[in-house]
Amino acid sequence: MMPEPENCPGVQTANAGLASACQGCPNQKICSDPNKKLEDPGKALVAAALKNVRNKFLILSGKGGVGKSTITMLLTRYLSKKHTENNFGILDIDICGPSQPRLLGVEGESVHQSGSGWSPVSVDDNVCLMSIGFLLASPDDAIIWRGPKKNGMIRQFLSEVDWGTLDLLLLDTPPGTSDEHLSVVSYLRNDNNEGDRSLNAIIVTTPQEVALLDVRKEINFCKKQQIPIIGVIENMSTFHCGFCGKYSEIFPAKTGGAKAMCEEMNVPYLGSLPLDPELAKLCDQGEDITTLKSDTVDALDQICQHFVNFL
Repeated sequence: MMPEPENCPGVQTANAGLASACQGCPNQKICSDPNKKLEDPGKALVAAALKNVRNKFLILSGKGGVGKSTITMLLTRYLSKKHTENNFGILDIDICGPSQPRLLGVEGESVHQSGSGWSPVSVDDNVCLMSIGFLLASPDDAIIWRGPKKNGMIRQFLSEVDWGTLDLLLLDTPPGTSDEHLSVVSYLRNDNNEGDRSLNAIIVTTPQEVALLDVRKEINFCKKQQIPIIGVIENMSTFHCGFCGKYSEIFPAKTGGAKAMCEEMNVPYLGSLPLDPELAKLCDQGEDITTLKSDTVDALDQICQHFVNFL
């Protein structure tokens, strides 16, 4: 299926299928039908494409700069090494700031297209990645798109990528609770099956109140959208100095940090990860962090115990 025109009015609007932007769109007839207007034709394609993906995790925050992409990479790297019999995928839907290709060391790779759709880039034997970063002529190219075009790109990623059989698909999202989030939730959520729990959320935050303010909004977004929250991970909780060996709070938890927020909002607290300069260096180089012997890997091991039931 072709993506929507850039100025697509949206399938749920009164102008769906009737606007000038709809001329020539392959979905025009479906959208203009008043009996089918509320059902996006792409949803059935997404369901078919992801029928062999057992669990889908949205990595969310609401706040930028808290480490969603890093957490996505860390969880995938660690779980894939510990559970080699399982298959993992990452979908980078941070359209304007795709960073997974660099974090996973596959920057510069290209995506191939076949009769079954786009083939995601293989990172390891049991890990694959799809990102708009693979489709850019240069890593420095800016994506300057309005909401409808982002929505069309996300739908293509979900419906036209040949993921094969996956146990976990982690979706690295941008900050906020708007276009990209609403698009991906509308395509992935099974509205006809209230018992469906294949779509879940993991919330990432840092300890300071300015981050927690936005993270509370993200938690309420998940509750309103009826997305189960697996738990909250507190990133950059402390800094371990490699010279003096002391721990410092770079982001002071004046209100109790993520743990207190989780108690207040009745969501699970999964654990915390320190601010680790060695980890930052390996991320820039796209290297595997699971070989590190550090507090970060020990903390990651404890957090990953919460995901064993999904494998």
